[in-house]
Amino acid sequence: MTNTHERSPEQGRALPTRTLGGLKVSALGYGAMALSPGMYGEVDDERGERAVRAALDAGATLIDTSDGYGADGHNEQLVGRALRGRRDEVAIATKFGFRLPEGVEPHPFPIGYAFGELAVNGDPRHVRGYAEASLRGLETDRIDLYYPHFPDPQVPLEDTVGAVAELVEAGLVRHLGLSNVTAGQLRAAHAVHPVAAVQIEWSMWKPAEPELLATARELGVGLVPWSPLGAGFLTGTVGRVGEGDFRQNAPRFDAANLKANNDRFAPVRGLAGELDLTPAQLALAWLLHQDPNVVPIPGSRTPAHIEENLAAARVRLDADVLARLDGILAGTQVEGGTLL
Repeated sequence: MTNTHERSPEQGRALPTRTLGGLKVSALGYGAMALSPGMYGEVDDERGERAVRAALDAGATLIDTSDGYGADGHNEQLVGRALRGRRDEVAIATKFGFRLPEGVEPHPFPIGYAFGELAVNGDPRHVRGYAEASLRGLETDRIDLYYPHFPDPQVPLEDTVGAVAELVEAGLVRHLGLSNVTAGQLRAAHAVHPVAAVQIEWSMWKPAEPELLATARELGVGLVPWSPLGAGFLTGTVGRVGEGDFRQNAPRFDAANLKANNDRFAPVRGLAGELDLTPAQLALAWLLHQDPNVVPIPGSRTPAHIEENLAAARVRLDADVLARLDGILAGTQVEGGTLL
């Protein structure tokens, strides 16, 4: 039904590669969001830095962060320290718009979590300042993939993209990305400057928007699923969420909804067992089979789990397995809303 994810001695730690626009990276990247306090509970910086280095050691060549993860650029700074002496091994992707300097007006927009809204500012006047702050935190001279974290509801996305295009011309940024956009926004932005990748929430329990997928394929834009393990749900190990965990605000992790969702995804976990895969590996392998230009960015704090997750880049699922999965997922109703 599937080949194993073992590697020959000649392969070493290298993972299969994929292309996001013109950026070649490992087929699975590493999402660093979980390494800042307030995301999945408390975590110390030493453990976080070990996790980033474990991802590199396991073959990840794309590390994803944001100026909005943790307070005062915490996540970018942690990633920067972890990559000391190893910067040239990886492409760094980061996002901007949440960490607003004093005096910059926040522009709120609604979301589906309990706290109700987030706020960004994508005014092109501020974009270079955002990038320079991220470069300092990351301890680097260039950002390989730079995304507006969310479209600003008060600023045309094309204006924000134009400011990033100036950073590309200046050599501070190598590739432009977009995050959490519609098909129409992608098309409009791409007309201003080529878009290498779009980040979207996409997993077994959060389908991607078909028009956006079709537009990305038409334009040659790569896809970077965030939360590809459903904020940890698809690992099959989440029975409850504790204090200091942002998932307490997520309707799908409400106690009753979480129990219902765990029951409904039991067939997926059962199939993973048949295939001698972890549920997380099956979820990631399924995503990789959806499109050749998909590069999910799972995150974990535990080196063993990081290595297990990244091993999914070598898993091949045959047509029968994919058909079984599609049948299971088509008949599975998920309880509770998502961020967007």
